[in-house]
Amino acid sequence: MRLRNKPWAKEKISAYPQYVVPNPEQYKGKWHELFGNHHPIHIEIGTGKGQFITGMAKENPEINYIGIELYESVIVSALDKLIENDLPNLRLLNVNAKDLASFFENGEVERIYLNFSDPWPKKRHEKRRLTHHSFLELYEQILISEGEIHFKTDNQGLFEYSLMSFSQYGLLLTYVSLDLHHSDFSGNMMTEYEEKFAAKGNRIYRCEVKYRAK
Repeated sequence: MRLRNKPWAKEKISAYPQYVVPNPEQYKGKWHELFGNHHPIHIEIGTGKGQFITGMAKENPEINYIGIELYESVIVSALDKLIENDLPNLRLLNVNAKDLASFFENGEVERIYLNFSDPWPKKRHEKRRLTHHSFLELYEQILISEGEIHFKTDNQGLFEYSLMSFSQYGLLLTYVSLDLHHSDFSGNMMTEYEEKFAAKGNRIYRCEVKYRAK
């Protein structure tokens, strides 16, 4: 995907520190202080333009959500949604997911969402896939005991790879759908990509996995 550069994005992000947390490492182990409660924390890695996580935060005020997005030119769209809705249980981080352990204490997160992640199809890029075992190790570190990953994609190759990666890591598969939009699953919150791909007739794959008790 070619990103359209938005040279003004950095300045806009800096103007809203109440929504895009500027120094997230200072809240490691202390996110409850920022949110003002001890509600569970769910994070979305690769939050994109923010439709999914904004919708989830609206529907679940008893959960604190954190959207993580690397690209400034993308996260500003999520920021616009947060400015419009002013959700007290949602914050955004403009950071790299590989640094998660710098921002979250061990066992601080309850659930991780991976929605339509970059498939990085070339073998030499395997380690960049967000379901590679190196990322699974990182997620296990910040997740509670028996924490969950909810994964969704339209890419069959990435889905198959991810199921194998989850299995080899020893994760427990608790839900799987090979055609989400034609299943009995209820409460699906769609992302912008999902709406676009589904409109084209693409099959959407989804699974939920859980780490074993620590």
